[in-house]
Amino acid sequence: MKLSKFKFELPEDLLAEYPAEHRDESRLMVLDRKKKTIEHHSFKEIINYFDEGDLMILNNTKVFPARMYGEKEKTGARIEVFLLRELNAESRLWDVLVDPARKIRIGNKLFFGDDESLVAEVIDNTTSRGRTLRFLYDGTYEEFRKKLEELGETPLPKYIKRAVEKEDEERYQTIYAKHEGAIAAPTAGLHFSKHLLKRLEIKGIDFAEITLHVGLGTFNPVEVEDLSKHKMDSERLIIMQEAVDVVNRAINQKRRVCAVGTTVMRGVESAVSSNNHLNSFNGWTNKFIFPPYDFSIANCMITNFHTPKSTLMMMAAAFAGYDFLMEAYEVAVKEKYKFYSYGDAMLII
Repeated sequence: MKLSKFKFELPEDLLAEYPAEHRDESRLMVLDRKKKTIEHHSFKEIINYFDEGDLMILNNTKVFPARMYGEKEKTGARIEVFLLRELNAESRLWDVLVDPARKIRIGNKLFFGDDESLVAEVIDNTTSRGRTLRFLYDGTYEEFRKKLEELGETPLPKYIKRAVEKEDEERYQTIYAKHEGAIAAPTAGLHFSKHLLKRLEIKGIDFAEITLHVGLGTFNPVEVEDLSKHKMDSERLIIMQEAVDVVNRAINQKRRVCAVGTTVMRGVESAVSSNNHLNSFNGWTNKFIFPPYDFSIANCMITNFHTPKSTLMMMAAAFAGYDFLMEAYEVAVKEKYKFYSYGDAMLII
């Protein structure tokens, strides 16, 4: 499969700058793979596609305020620092991206906050924009983490041109987020409201939770025409035995097993047993799914509308079928569905 096959014209006004007023009132496009039908609904109507005993798998990762702004020593230049992952808690070492990167070299110091109580020293170059920073802070580890949280802001995707607003803290987070560690929200889950989850529960829908800390792997652009040569960045994945039991029971009972988002789909497909059931997992995954691909765990998927040539779009195409997904995207553009993180949703059954 070639990268160029995932190109399509996406008008800029279809990139959602803000979420729908209410979580469960975004639009929902339903693709039926067997009948090849496309239907249009409101997200809260998703309940009509699930019966008692069906299962939804959620990603309970929590976004942390990963974007910070510091000043370079001597010049005072404003530098954006995007926290990717903690490498060593004791030494306070972090993997980060810096922007503009050309100004930041090994040995440089960056100062954060009005009182400059937090300082970071650049100790390594990892990629063209990547650096390893050692943070210097006079306090306990807990106080240091609190400081990062205080100085950081919600890491909205770059395509959103507006400033981060108070509301984003809550809306760029699923209501079931538990374990901090993601630099981006698992966006298919943003459409679930407390009320909708309660209604699904009352109807007898089961839930299982996994944790995949969304990192750069999900967003790094594909730069090779031959997709088999693209290497995904690794992301942290935890699947507990409790979730495994719930998922495997649903598979055995031939229920609808729905992956809520591409991160869930990547997670469960990274932990498949030899008899096409789910295994527990605690480690890192760099799984990259593109057509053609045989899925083992979920037979249904909720996802947002993705940008051209993204790994997320490729996975959706692998699940829906390439031609059917391209047709659906054509309809989405015509019907003015909103794309990307704060956009509308798609249910593929």
